Amino acid sequence: MAEMSETRLEAAADVREGAIALSRRLRSRRTAQALSAAKLGVLGRLRREGPATAGELAAAEHQLPQSLTRVFADLERDGLISRSRDAADGRQVVFALTDPGRRALADAVAEWDAWLASAMAGLSDVEREVLRLGARLMTRLAAADPPSRLAAADPPSRLAAADPPPRSGTGDSPPGPEPSDGRGDGV
Repeated sequence: MAEMSETRLEAAADVREGAIALSRRLRSRRTAQALSAAKLGVLGRLRREGPATAGELAAAEHQLPQSLTRVFADLERDGLISRSRDAADGRQVVFALTDPGRRALADAVAEWDAWLASAMAGLSDVEREVLRLGARLMTRLAAADPPSRLAAADPPSRLAAADPPPRSGTGDSPPGPEPSDGRGDGV
């Protein structure tokens, strides 16, 4: 059992190192005028899930709402998001993505995707498909809530069942990662 646990830890370290290296490389491709990762995270979440409160956005981004106050203010000032009162609870503020916000997000993602597509050109078809599968698995892992740090092996079905229920009043799609629609904009 200790051997299996060590193998799992080694695999986890490999995935972490690869994810961090790729994330650093993608961040290095941003220009000085580019939106920050926090701003892109908020815009991407609003694009995928629709209007949301500050608390919902902060929870989805694993932040405290007050940590994103400046991000919300900057995005609103730049016309990339709008703010309105929640129809069901007038005390709540709801943020929504604007058309300029949608375009800014698309532009940022297009730059990353162009670089990544170029970098992937040297891979074989099989390697590209393995990488795509790995990306889908990483998205599932990001949405999963493991029971504890070094717990016994979870059955694969636990990851598949990790999607939380839909947020009331937002329509038909649950929060969390959405399957790729081929546009590569999973920011």
